[in-house]
Amino acid sequence: MYRWAVTTSPYASEAFLHQLLSKAIAASASDVHLKVGQPPGARVRGRMVYFRMDKVRPEDTAAATEIILRGSRHHEPLDDLLEHDTSYSAQGIGRFRVNVYRQRGTLAIVMRSIPLTIPTFEELGVPQACRLLSEKERGLVLVVGAAGNGKSSTLAAMVGHMNRTRPIHVVTIEDPIEFLHSDDVAAISQREVGLDTPSFAVALRAALRQDPDVIQVGEIRDRETMDIALKAAETGHLVLSTLHTPDVSRTINRMLALFDQADVGELRERIADSLQGIVAQRLLPKKDGTGLALAAEVLVVTGTARESIKRPENSPPLKEVMEKGVHPYGMQTFEMHLRQLVQQGLLDKEVARTAAGF
Repeated sequence: MYRWAVTTSPYASEAFLHQLLSKAIAASASDVHLKVGQPPGARVRGRMVYFRMDKVRPEDTAAATEIILRGSRHHEPLDDLLEHDTSYSAQGIGRFRVNVYRQRGTLAIVMRSIPLTIPTFEELGVPQACRLLSEKERGLVLVVGAAGNGKSSTLAAMVGHMNRTRPIHVVTIEDPIEFLHSDDVAAISQREVGLDTPSFAVALRAALRQDPDVIQVGEIRDRETMDIALKAAETGHLVLSTLHTPDVSRTINRMLALFDQADVGELRERIADSLQGIVAQRLLPKKDGTGLALAAEVLVVTGTARESIKRPENSPPLKEVMEKGVHPYGMQTFEMHLRQLVQQGLLDKEVARTAAGF
């Protein structure tokens, strides 16, 4: 169990920590940073800003970590902690996805705000194809992008749409649980890695025996999880998940790279037959400075797209498939969406130009 430290740090007071979080939320911060040697920071509209407070000390981050980890599955002494993911609820303020990590020998904390309500497609500004993909009966749907680009929010909106419209059983496997879903038309079982199950792969394998219609896997990190996800999709389930890949083409390459390249032909067949769509996301600063705009690349897997995945050397590239699949499928490339966002006055041309070149 923890050795609770006796400290004079103000961060040993949960009320002090809550006051800090409350100020950050009032400023529309997406993340709060506590790192030794600088004042508490927050990411507001994509930029780091800092509170007018004293610089954070080692005893401050240690005290805040002890508060955050109370009730967590982590029970080792703080001296042994290197990194740890968890969630934290501050009553009357909100929920946070938390990563505690060690840097230069001291503890540091990043707390990402999770809305208390499930976001809708309209609120997020995601492509209309997300609604189409969330209404599929079976197959694999991937939401991809770098960390901090709204993948979890999009998955939550998709599950929220199912919850309001479909009498089904949804099993989510998360690390940690972020958005809390309350049963509506659907029944939703939420499992947390480390608390309810030892790993994504174990939970995904077990989910097949839990009578699911839809399985949401927080992230596909390895070959075993990808293989089970494909098997679940092949056996008539809809599987939603994420990968840390920047666009559609590199997502397919990443899926292939997880497996033995000797089996690449067979794997292309499996992916093409199971995949329903890929939504790649990037959040970019708005032209008026009021927040972030979502730019997205969308592949809906049609017959032509399946052939491009199975036999790329004899088929049009996926980028061409997306360019021609605007109607009726709602496909688009990043470049197409960036031009649209510039025309709508949401993005500065230079921001769009830079984003188009990654």
